[in-house]
Amino acid sequence: MNHYETVFILNPVLSDTQIKETVQKFEDYLVSKGAEMISKEDWGLKKLAYPIQKKKTGFYHLFEFKVAGEVIAPFELEFRRDDSVMRYLTVKLDKHAAAWTEKRRERVKSTKN
Repeated sequence: MNHYETVFILNPVLSDTQIKETVQKFEDYLVSKGAEMISKEDWGLKKLAYPIQKKKTGFYHLFEFKVAGEVIAPFELEFRRDDSVMRYLTVKLDKHAAAWTEKRRERVKSTKN
């Protein structure tokens, strides 16, 4: 199983309920394919660097998970099929990147407490 990180941007015109349903749909898809969810983060509404689909903001979400490599292509196909997703990026993490994300998560936890 490989270690991955996916960041995706949802359309800013969605309601809170629609956002939660969309995020849950992608998480359920991964879990159904045998993924181990390590971390989920909601980064909230952020300004985009450039307009996408004539929108200047978007809701950012991050998933960190472990799954077999053959699951990624169908997972990204689900992003392409969903109209509420404006952009997505999936990155395979090596051991150094995985260690760095662990440190980042610990830092975020300590600042929230």
